[in-house]
Amino acid sequence: MNYRHAYHAGNIGDVLKHAVLASCLVYMQRKAAPFRILDTHAGIGNYPLSLEEMQKTGEWERGIGRVLAEACPEPVARVLSPWLDAVKAANPSGTLDVYPGSPALTRALLRPQDRMTLTELHPADYETLSQRFAGDHQVKVIHLDGWLALGSFVPPKEKRGLVLIDPAFEVTDEFERMADGLIKAWKRWPGGMYLLWYPMKDWRAVKQFHTALEDAGLRDILALELSIGRSDPDSPMRGSGMTLVNPPFTLAEDMRIALPWLRDILAEGPGAAAHVHQVVPE
Repeated sequence: MNYRHAYHAGNIGDVLKHAVLASCLVYMQRKAAPFRILDTHAGIGNYPLSLEEMQKTGEWERGIGRVLAEACPEPVARVLSPWLDAVKAANPSGTLDVYPGSPALTRALLRPQDRMTLTELHPADYETLSQRFAGDHQVKVIHLDGWLALGSFVPPKEKRGLVLIDPAFEVTDEFERMADGLIKAWKRWPGGMYLLWYPMKDWRAVKQFHTALEDAGLRDILALELSIGRSDPDSPMRGSGMTLVNPPFTLAEDMRIALPWLRDILAEGPGAAAHVHQVVPE
C-alpha cells in the first residue's frame, strides 16, 4: 500500500487521525509546563488542493469535504472544534483551498513554550517541509527515517509530550516495525503519549499488533476505528485505526460522541463502523 501523504491529504484517514491529534494537543495544554511533539513521518506540512497529487485522487472530497459540508451537533462540535477550527483558520477566505497536515495542525496548537520535532525521509518532501518552517524557533525539521527518529528523540528534554507515528505502509511488515519501534521507545519513555495510525485492511495484523504491545508490558492502550464500509487487503482503503498509549482520560468518551457522527456522514455502503475499544487497561 502506497500512502504518501500528498495523495491522500484530507481523506477519511486524516479525518480520524487529525481529530484525535487535535484533541490530544488541547488536553496537553491543561498544564502550563511545556511539551514537545515528535512527528516521525511528517510529510510536507500543508497540502494545497491545487497539488497534482490531490487533484489526481480527490480523496479529500470524501473526507474533510464532507465534514465541512455538514452542521455538527453541539456535542460533536465541541469534540471536533480544535481540529476544524485549525482547518478553517488555514483557509481565511472561507473556501477550502489548503488542508493542514499534522505538522501544520500541531503548529497551530502549540503555545509559545512548546516545541515540535518533524522528521521526513523523502528528499523532496523534506525540502518542502524544511522551507515551510524555516526560521521558526519552535520547530526542528530533520531529514531522517521515522523509525530512526523514534529511537533517537525520546524521551524529550521537556519530559512531557506526544509522539505521532504515521508510516507509509509501503512494506508488508509495517505493523511489526511499528510494534518494535513503539516498544523500544516506551521502554525509554513509558510516560509519553503515543499515537499510531494505520489502515484497517487486515484485521488479523491489527490484532497481532495489539497482542505484541500487551505481551511487552505496555498498559493503558486505547484503539479507535473509523470505517466508511467493508474492506479487505486487496481493496482500496475504506477505514483506518489509531492505537494510543497513555491517551487523555477524556478521549474515549469524546470519541464515543464524535466517531458515530463521522461514520454516518462519511459512510459509503454496508460495513461502515466506528469503534472505541480499551485494548489494555491502565
